[in-house]
Amino acid sequence: MSLRDSAIVAYAETKVMKKSDRDVWVLMGEILESLLDKSGFESKEIDGLVMSGLTGTGGASMFWAQSTCDMLGLEVGFCEQVHTGGCSAVGAVARAAAAIDAGMCEVAVCMFADTHVREHNGRNDRNYRRDWTDPYGVLGPPGAFGLLQRSYDAKYGVDLKALGKLAITQRNHAIMNENACEELRVPITMDDYINSRMIADPIRLLDCVMLADGAAGVIVTSRKRAKEKGLKKCVIPLGYAERTNFLGGDNLVDVTRSGHEIAGKKALATAGWNIKDVRSFHPYDDFLIALVIQFEAFGFCKPGEGMKFVRDTDLSYSGTLPMNTGGGQISAGQAACSSHNLIEAVRQLMGEAGKRQVKDTTNALVTGIGWINYGRNWGSSAAMALVPGE
Repeated sequence: MSLRDSAIVAYAETKVMKKSDRDVWVLMGEILESLLDKSGFESKEIDGLVMSGLTGTGGASMFWAQSTCDMLGLEVGFCEQVHTGGCSAVGAVARAAAAIDAGMCEVAVCMFADTHVREHNGRNDRNYRRDWTDPYGVLGPPGAFGLLQRSYDAKYGVDLKALGKLAITQRNHAIMNENACEELRVPITMDDYINSRMIADPIRLLDCVMLADGAAGVIVTSRKRAKEKGLKKCVIPLGYAERTNFLGGDNLVDVTRSGHEIAGKKALATAGWNIKDVRSFHPYDDFLIALVIQFEAFGFCKPGEGMKFVRDTDLSYSGTLPMNTGGGQISAGQAACSSHNLIEAVRQLMGEAGKRQVKDTTNALVTGIGWINYGRNWGSSAAMALVPGE
């Protein structure tokens, strides 16, 4: 058995909320109920649970996954918590598939839930930020990505209209997505983008993701078990790879480069694709400049040509390379442990995206970005190649 012998047989998500009106356990209960209803599995058949550690609600707790089993009434043989930041959603699917391959479980739920805005608990484990960035005024991701964008601008040049096109395209998708955060389902123009207030120069408000509350999940099992269950509609992970601390041994690095250079090539090679085979792209988006850098790292264009690629490519859901067709995190809201783009890719491949349904559901490529490293690009990079089941 291998990764491609596993299958995502159900997905579920709540609406993204600026501030949840329900407790995180209630949201997870809703997700589990929906997953069981869609798949036909009973809760007693769930013997694996994989949680994302990217959460202000439970990420600081070493018992987050175990506590979730208790609260949801699950008895499992495999219980895991993934701590690769924004790579944790695709990483959870990969780890669930690996556990199934190893015989540690047969049916796993990957659960992503967070109500950090509702709780506003301000948890922040000791890490490099307290030692090396916060004391010097680089407060959080906007400051780090501001420096990253300045470096990119110095090396290649930044085209604000290209970034604005990304913002507008994703916002148009979010408007068509009923599960996107309601406060973000408002049209924006190029002038809106360019004139949005500065957050951490040169990062503007409309460059940034907005933290939000919500939950999502998927069920992963073997293709054999899915067939036995009569689940014909499923999504197959053909390839996966991740890279942490890219160029970490070097003292001075080019911060416009990321581990996607390695993880992307490996995931595509495992799937048997080249980059021109990708039919829809669902890249992790916490800041717009990250999208440009990913286009380059994956090989959609050469280094330094990302802005031109954006200008020349139709990235809308009906375009030549549909991108983040649910709005991405920037326009749908960063909730459910950054699982939005994974859930949207699965929805598209199952043909259930409604009026924003892409024409070509041959495949989808989903990425992750996790951990903002000091003096380098993001610390973890991940990529997962998905195809619809036969």
